[in-house]
Amino acid sequence: MTNAVTITTPTDREIVITRTLNASRALVWDAMHKPEFLRRWMLGPPGWEMTVCENDVRVGGRFRNEWKSADGMIMAMTGVYGEVARPERIVRTETFETGCTPQMGEQIGTMVLTESAGRTTVTITSLFPSKEARDGMLASGMEHGMNASYARLDELLATMAR
Repeated sequence: MTNAVTITTPTDREIVITRTLNASRALVWDAMHKPEFLRRWMLGPPGWEMTVCENDVRVGGRFRNEWKSADGMIMAMTGVYGEVARPERIVRTETFETGCTPQMGEQIGTMVLTESAGRTTVTITSLFPSKEARDGMLASGMEHGMNASYARLDELLATMAR
């Protein structure tokens, strides 16, 4: 069963992304935080690859992800974990260093995983420093890369569950 991401804007500075996955919360947590799994699904639209994936998932730990497109474009995001409550909630700063949206400044990302009947709903809230930064992200076409990545995550979770 494939689900599209749902994107809402509850305030002038927030984007809320929701997606349901056919796997337990613990499995989804691992797939979303362990580099060996992230490298397999968090690629964005076709033609992109993740070239750097560093993830120290603890309060005060840092992460860095870098992607490269087939035509050579580089996109990189870094941040620091402020809250880690495995397997249900994580809060971190997120800054795009290079790529389509580096001018947005630092945002706060909060991910909550809720499980029901063996399925997990991922809710990611991004709080931007301004309405303009939020609108810039919405205009970037982010939903295309997210839908492609989550489709790959569905496939990965099916293999992990076996």
